[in-house]
Amino acid sequence: MYVIFLVLIIDLLGFTVILPLMPSIFEYYDANEKDHLYHWMESKVQYFQTLFGSPVSFNKVLFSGFIGSVFSALQFLVAPIFGSLSDVYGRKTVMILSMVGIGVSHAIWCMADYFYLFVIARIIGGLSRANISLSTAIVTDLCSERKRSKGMALIGIAFGIGFIVGPIIGAVFASRGVKVTPRGQKSIICWTRIIRSLSVHQSLSLFSFNPVINIKPEEKRALKKIGLIYFLFLFIYSGLEYSLSFLTHMRFNFTSMQQGKMYLFSGLIMIFIQGGYVRRIPPGKETKSAAIGALLIIPAFILIGISNSIGVLYVGLALYAYASATVVPCLTTIASKFGSTSQKGTVLGIFRSLGSLARAFGPLVFAVAYWSLTPTVSYCIGGLLLIVPLLLILNLSKELPQLVVKED
Repeated sequence: MYVIFLVLIIDLLGFTVILPLMPSIFEYYDANEKDHLYHWMESKVQYFQTLFGSPVSFNKVLFSGFIGSVFSALQFLVAPIFGSLSDVYGRKTVMILSMVGIGVSHAIWCMADYFYLFVIARIIGGLSRANISLSTAIVTDLCSERKRSKGMALIGIAFGIGFIVGPIIGAVFASRGVKVTPRGQKSIICWTRIIRSLSVHQSLSLFSFNPVINIKPEEKRALKKIGLIYFLFLFIYSGLEYSLSFLTHMRFNFTSMQQGKMYLFSGLIMIFIQGGYVRRIPPGKETKSAAIGALLIIPAFILIGISNSIGVLYVGLALYAYASATVVPCLTTIASKFGSTSQKGTVLGIFRSLGSLARAFGPLVFAVAYWSLTPTVSYCIGGLLLIVPLLLILNLSKELPQLVVKED
């Protein structure tokens, strides 16, 4: 279990180290007159920039949203495939493959003097980032239902540590298999599952969880509703996640070091909530905890959007951190109760893929809103839209107690 914890921290450090650097990265490429791709993209949005009266500085937010969406879209494509591969060949083998790909992406990023290399690095990183869904599947394999909340909390603590250490590192450098299958059958089963996963993407039927078989109709309905809630929440949430560093940079003139301290503040709260509260949530109470987090992120969005002082900003960040520490881990714990042991990788792969699909559209849609409607309006609209997943969670809490989910 602790090996998984360490792997997750390393993976998340690579993901979070870039967060406080995003404004500086785009300023670097903007200042490089020889960077043809970046300036070509800037010329293409000039017409709309004039139409909406958006400042030139907002272009960086738009491009960041585009990069974030591409990164997550690729995760969306590969998550079910990695999940199915791990069910056949084992979690360890697929996790090593994922880590190699992530290492290659960071090596290219180190040499990215031009924007096109940065884009290539993010593409490879998106295609390789499967460790979170694999770690979730491993925790599900190893933990009984009663201890599963503690296992998911351990993943959440890894997230918190990643959000503390990663941004600080970035800021400092800126300033300076459970079921055994006969070997002969593995390739046939593997290719069948990959083809099935790709066909799911083509029809966008991930929301139906079609690859999950031998499950009761009422359980399938509940699983689909959980997937929809997860998608809607992350669709809006990811917009704040990718634009936050730009908002604080433009509104409060935050340096990379100040950005790092901001993420340190959020990460400490996440660790405290994960370690002191989430891991102690008794089985069956995850829906209530998710509802509280979904409720608190509504004022978090609004406070961050209207903040004209650092004090108001940090109140919003505290609420945002609480929601980050509770909603996704609780929904993941609930989803992990569905499906047979041999299909846990598939269930959680599809579940994580829905999250990646949300993150594929969320940053870009939110960046366009930020770019055209101003930060305050876009954040307030985002906060109000988060009422929808909250209501769905409250409705879900009435259904789940009636379901008895069994594992083989």
